[in-house]
Amino acid sequence: MAENQNGKSGGKKALRIVLAIIFLLIFICCCVYIGFNIYGRLAPDEKYTDKPVTTQQAEQTEATVENPVDFTALQQKNSDIYAWIKIDDTEVDYPIVQNAESDSFYLKHSAEDKSWLSRGAIYTEAVNSKSFLDPITLVYGHNGYGNTMFTTLHKFEKKDFFDSHEYFLVYLPGRRLTYQVISAFKYDDRHIMNSFNFYYGEDLQNFQKIITNPDSALKNVRTELDVPVDENSKIIILSTCFTGQKSNRYLVCGVLVKDEKTN
Repeated sequence: MAENQNGKSGGKKALRIVLAIIFLLIFICCCVYIGFNIYGRLAPDEKYTDKPVTTQQAEQTEATVENPVDFTALQQKNSDIYAWIKIDDTEVDYPIVQNAESDSFYLKHSAEDKSWLSRGAIYTEAVNSKSFLDPITLVYGHNGYGNTMFTTLHKFEKKDFFDSHEYFLVYLPGRRLTYQVISAFKYDDRHIMNSFNFYYGEDLQNFQKIITNPDSALKNVRTELDVPVDENSKIIILSTCFTGQKSNRYLVCGVLVKDEKTN
């Protein structure tokens, strides 16, 4: 009887050991499964991770806009053509030129082929680069030759027109620049680019104050702008004359709000 009891006792003990091992293995498997499950939830999925986009990727995916100007054809006729300006509901829809030899050349010459033309062309002087990245770019055009050149800039004298025509465009090869009109006002006939050094902070600030708050009886000003006017602004000044007022100029001032690539 004692031997039977000892045998039964030993068998029960072995069974308990086997069961304990089985439960231990099940417990370990459960822990491993739970651990992998938690890691899978917490670990970032590579497919949806926000990875930094390289410059090359940005250039490849950046949307472009249409450029209606055939600069190649224009420059075959006149290599001085480097930009095009268009203002809706005016007659301003012209190439912009710059002559390397004479700032006054396009006062009386055509942008199309450099032939003599009394109404001249829309032009900039050599003090400005052709990139429109200067703090101030001054663009000139005649007034008084019918509705040609910059004559119809005077439409901005009317508040209704000023308020409803907030933007204008400048095209370059590969780029479209959108300007928001800051102000339009009567100014004196000083040579602006020779009167201020726009790479000197105080001069730039003073002139920006003039165009954002002109001291003129004839003015329209936009107080709510898409971008602030500060030391980083790229501003374009469109300058023309008044009929019968030799000592005055009419300025339409815009600040660059968008620089887009074109196809």
